Amino acid sequence: TNKIGFLKKNLQASVGKKDDILSVAIESPYPAEAAFIVNNIVDAYITYQSTEKRSTAAEVLKILQKQKDKAETELKTKRETMLQYQKDNPALTFETSQGNIILERLARLSEALTSAELETVEAKSVHESIKELVSDPAKLKQFIEAQRAQQLYIGGASESNRLQAQMDQLSFEITDKRKQLTEDHPVVNTLQQKYDVLAEKLQKIDAEYADAQLAVAQRDYLAAQESEDQIRQYFEQQRTDALDLNEKAVEYAVMKSDVGRTENLLIILDDRIKEINVTEDTGALNISILEVASPASSPIKPQKSRILAMALVIGVMLGGGLALIRDWMDHRLRSADEISAVLGVPVLGTVPRIAKAKTNADRGMLVHKRASSPTAEAYRTIRTAIFFGVPDGKAQTMLITSPAPGDGKSTMASNIAIAMAQADQRTIIIDADLRKSVQHSIFSTSEEPGVTSVLAGRASLADSIVSASVPNLDILPARPEVANPSEMLNSEIFKKLIAQLSKRYDRIIIDSPPVMPVTDSRILAAMCDVTILVLRAEKSTRKASQQARDGLLSVGANLLGAVVNDVAKGKGKYGYYSGYGGGYGYGAYGGYYGRKKADKLNIAVSN
Repeated sequence: TNKIGFLKKNLQASVGKKDDILSVAIESPYPAEAAFIVNNIVDAYITYQSTEKRSTAAEVLKILQKQKDKAETELKTKRETMLQYQKDNPALTFETSQGNIILERLARLSEALTSAELETVEAKSVHESIKELVSDPAKLKQFIEAQRAQQLYIGGASESNRLQAQMDQLSFEITDKRKQLTEDHPVVNTLQQKYDVLAEKLQKIDAEYADAQLAVAQRDYLAAQESEDQIRQYFEQQRTDALDLNEKAVEYAVMKSDVGRTENLLIILDDRIKEINVTEDTGALNISILEVASPASSPIKPQKSRILAMALVIGVMLGGGLALIRDWMDHRLRSADEISAVLGVPVLGTVPRIAKAKTNADRGMLVHKRASSPTAEAYRTIRTAIFFGVPDGKAQTMLITSPAPGDGKSTMASNIAIAMAQADQRTIIIDADLRKSVQHSIFSTSEEPGVTSVLAGRASLADSIVSASVPNLDILPARPEVANPSEMLNSEIFKKLIAQLSKRYDRIIIDSPPVMPVTDSRILAAMCDVTILVLRAEKSTRKASQQARDGLLSVGANLLGAVVNDVAKGKGKYGYYSGYGGGYGYGAYGGYYGRKKADKLNIAVSN
């Protein structure tokens, strides 16, 4: 198993925001094992911190060792150069004149330069080590402790010892009071504040001592460097003079001097390294264990209540999101309120789904054949909405259309016409759907002659009008088919036809083609008093309905409202009749609407 990976994943360590307390915890399915691991990790941490403490001598040793390695490399290179020079010049006599003051001075300057370089190295190492200590509080503390241990801490030592003694006494009192009082007790807080003030003073004294030591080290380093530069300048000048005596001899002497100087430097560095006493431990760490880890009495995972709450929230969010996505992707009109908001017209009524009707006649004459059904009552409700929605005499010609084929506008036209006729209104249905007429099949009448025959002059209007099986209701079929239905409906002859029928009938119901596929319905809407838009529940879309509405309004049509067709049972969002069959019972009025002629009450309502 990967122990390091396990610890990285499960071990938790944090430092308090208001204190220096380090909390260590680990998650494991085995409580005893978790406590054992935490206790061992704390012990290892204390051991590690102890070994990491270093004194100033250790830092100096590191710098000197680095300089020694560099000098050894230089000595090796210089010796190889000098030996090669001897091989290249075998006849040259390499003798040193003891009486030559230039060479003697050069030798002395070489030794002086070696000593100056060593002093510069030592001063630089001391300066850098003290400079690093000043920027690191932990190392600064170690440095002060090392100075005390070596009895070198003179400046402020008495004051520092006095403050340390007072802090030790306060620390003992704080520990004792915490055993007797609470952590935030005023007495404990007062003692802690005194301790903090003394610690701040002690830290300030130590910092001032470190700054003073740094200033001294910097002064010594600059002085050593300046002395080295001066001696080097004299040495270089003297070497130039020596080269003038005997170029080769002096050159060899210089090589030998460099080698000797480097050898002396190595000897001195080695002696200095041996003399340094590296003290790795300058005192005990101020680390104490407040509470030993113990096995947990109860498991911390899994948190069932939290998981259940998160699952509930996520489930609600996902459900709401899916509902919004479904609503965004579904462009169908879902309710009467939505229809009114999208189209800006009122919903005149809703018609339940006609389940048992199998033929066009069963659906188109439902108000006549099944007068007591809830569906028939729905059509009569729409009729009432039309009567009261338009002033008397302002809705003589009514256009029934829909956005797309299959919305049920022909069934709506025939049933509305029957309901009008039952209200003692002389009514005629004009089948203006010259492309796909169905009114003749609904009322089982002949297809010809019809509208196109009258407009073409092949038949008279009186011969083309057919009496339906419903009192007060006549039909003007559409047949025969023609090649240019739009031109015929937009002709003056058709307008005169509507004018003639307006003198003979109270209501003229025009069944037109859908709005979107052809332009016929727009032509007819411009001629009629009112227009009713038929929508099919769960089928008609927002875009198609809006385009149909805009197309009708663009020709100046008077859009009275919309009717929702084929509403399934239980879809209460479409209106009152969506819950038909709920027990209100219209059977007692079945014969009432089946009479050949409406009574006075019904006539009064319609008028």
